[in-house]
Parts: sequence; C-alpha cells; structure tokens
Amino acid sequence: MDSLSQQHSIAFSKYFIISSETRNELKTSSPILIHKSIISIAGEVKSIKKLSNGNILIEVLNSKQAEHLKKLEKIGNIKVTVSPHHTLNHSKGVVSESEFQRDLEEDLLECLKTQNVIAVKRITIKRNGQIFPTKHLILTFNNPVLPKNVKIAYINCPVKPYIPDPLRCFKCQKFGHTTTACRGNKEICARCSLPDHNSQTCKSTTQKCYNCFADHPSYSRSCPRYKLEKEIKTIKITKKISFQEARQIVIDRTPIPGLSYSSALNSTAKPLVQNSLKTPQMQPTVVNNTSASPTIVNLATDNDTITIKKI
Repeated sequence: MDSLSQQHSIAFSKYFIISSETRNELKTSSPILIHKSIISIAGEVKSIKKLSNGNILIEVLNSKQAEHLKKLEKIGNIKVTVSPHHTLNHSKGVVSESEFQRDLEEDLLECLKTQNVIAVKRITIKRNGQIFPTKHLILTFNNPVLPKNVKIAYINCPVKPYIPDPLRCFKCQKFGHTTTACRGNKEICARCSLPDHNSQTCKSTTQKCYNCFADHPSYSRSCPRYKLEKEIKTIKITKKISFQEARQIVIDRTPIPGLSYSSALNSTAKPLVQNSLKTPQMQPTVVNNTSASPTIVNLATDNDTITIKKI
C-alpha cells in the first residue's frame, strides 16, 4: 500500500452521541457529573456539548478513547447508550477531473475504497429535457476530516468540500424546507411570486422574487437571499457547526440596517430582505483549518437543473 493509501486507511468515529434510555433524563443532569463520568472511562476528551434535546455530543481525540467511550453504561444513576453520530463522522468532497468523465461510479468507487471513500456520485445537469454528465464527482468519506487529495488510478485529484445548494421549497418558494415538508396553504409561482399557479403555467411578463422582491425569479442564483443561505451552508459544513450557529455568524457579519439580530435569526419562515431594507453585502467566507477551500461549482444557468441522486 502506498503512502497516500496509508494516510486514508486509518478511520475511526470521532463524534458520539450519549443518550438516556428514558427521554430527556440527561437534560437536567449536572455538567460536573457528566464530565466525571466521561473522563473516568475515556479520559479527557476533545469536547463535550449538551444538545437542546438533552443528548450529549462528544468529540474524542483518538481511536482508543472512542473504544473506551463505547463502554459507558451509566452517568450517575442514569442508564445511557453511546453511539456514533450519524452525520458528523462522514465528510463529503468534490473532485473535478475530466479524465474520468466517462467512467462509471462503481468503477471509481472500487479505485477509492482503500482511501475511506464509501460512495461516489456524479453531478449531472438537466438542460432542455436532456441529462448531461459533468466532470464533478461527490465523494463520501468514512472520516470527518476531508483529505487534501485522493488518487484515482495514477492521477492525484485535489478534494474540495462539497457545499450543496440551500433547500428551497418549490411550493411556497421559501428557503429551509422541501415541498413535502411545506406547511403553506397556497402554491406560489417561482417566476412572478403570485399565488395559485406555478412557473410552468405563468403568463406574467414581470419577474419577481418571493424572497427578496427583486426583478428576478425565486430560483435565481444571483438572489441575495440565495447567496446568504449558501454562505450559511458553507460555514456550517466547513466549520462543522450547527445551522443555527452558522446563521448567527453570518448575521453578525452581515447585519441588515433596521433589522435586529433576533428578528433575523427567527426569520426562516420570512424573507430576510424587505422592500424597505437594503440588501446585505456579502463578505467572502474565511475558512480556517480546512484542507481546501469550498468548491463553488457554477455548472448551470438559472434554467438548468443540477441533478444529484441521494448518496
């Protein structure tokens, strides 16, 4: 095995969730008791955080700590279970290499298995009813730390963090949820923002964004609200923090005149930018301690659809 494969072959779960058998029992537990129980079995871990639902998020320093932590059965008199976090122990990156544009996903995965890659998906574009493959590949790693590069056959490929597009509901046009989770009563047109019809049947000659009220459709990638949500998603993924924490960072950095921070943070169901308010000026994302800057894949126009099957 070459040095690159060896570098990627050592993987272990770094993030764990401690939960009580009875719901919310840990919510009122003393931090002192929790800390003592954890260090008594695993030693001093990298971080401990009590979540809003009462569960405890642990980040360990090494594989030995991970093995010891799994043996924890009680915190005080409370019976607990320890399990790896279902998303934080994985990471997703993008490689862009035209040499592999004709290769199948399963063949690429076979080449990458020794480098902690557990899934490969190609990004495709749907344009005028036709689907076109791109050179961009989304790799899922069984490791929370994204590698700087991977080797496919004899080619070294740089890996950049994969930043998915913000969720936007195709029914109400708001960000943060999908159509299946939408609680809105009316369908809103993505082209003109008027209710009770969609963009396919829209006859309006005037475009209007539902989220920022500017003269572009709600699906425009030039929309300041879209850019704001993309910025939040970028910080969430690269800094490995919660959505709420990432939103707070962006709102603090790009305040909107006349809008309080608390109002902005509670506005997921409302457009952040009102007619009477100026559009926030987005600043470049500053990312520390990452192996590469986030990939910004400008694959499509506003009329194209980027297609990615679930990994």
